[in-house]
Amino acid sequence: MTPPVPPGVDAAFFDLDNTMVRGASMFYFARGLAARGFFSRRELQRFARRALHFTLRGENLGHLGEIRELALAFVAGHSSEQIRQIGEEVYDEHVEARVSAGTRALARHHLAAGAPVWLVTAAPVELADVVARRLGLTGALGTVAETVDGTYTGRLRGEPLHAQAKADAVRALAARSGFDLARCAAYSDSANDLPLLSMVGSPVVVNPDRVLRRHAGAHGWPVHEFRQWQRAARWSARAGVLAVGTVAVVGLWRRR
Repeated sequence: MTPPVPPGVDAAFFDLDNTMVRGASMFYFARGLAARGFFSRRELQRFARRALHFTLRGENLGHLGEIRELALAFVAGHSSEQIRQIGEEVYDEHVEARVSAGTRALARHHLAAGAPVWLVTAAPVELADVVARRLGLTGALGTVAETVDGTYTGRLRGEPLHAQAKADAVRALAARSGFDLARCAAYSDSANDLPLLSMVGSPVVVNPDRVLRRHAGAHGWPVHEFRQWQRAARWSARAGVLAVGTVAVVGLWRRR
């Protein structure tokens, strides 16, 4: 049974990784790029280690920064249209099966009530746009890579949409759209999104990391846990994630 959503909100904002989708979307994107010859086995293994850490312990700014820099280097020189098409394929290959049914149901409840629902993430906006469209959401905000004449330069345009930058982007969207933030809801798993959660009237915590769980408890915020592995034996789940990640990396390299 889906938990109730806050009533009467102007708009709802959902984080992507470990909130709307299980795991790190950038790792799924990296797998898609690797399968298409964008980079090597060793580089994919670096992504896999970071993704495993993310799945088990939540966001780490250093790891996220490393993944972002690698991704920017890999797409440099390629057309934005090519990367968008890969984003479509990555959704079909890796992301769709990992969409959280519980979080998706929350988003649908907001849409059914007439509230716009935006995906807001530090992931590339190309991937965020695909996920939002496939899920029937209103739109997406994401990190924007610089392009010149339709080709990626390997640099960012502006800041990664993370932490305070994510909150600032939502504030700007609310101002453009006429949303009252006191009547908006935000959903996230990470303490890095406290700037966003703290500025809306209805913060909701989904699949939280330890810091965010403690903060939510201290402030009386709703907490939803949709991760099945959290309800099972923790060490068994960790072993399973590690095994799946190892098999995926090895299998992908053999196919190449």
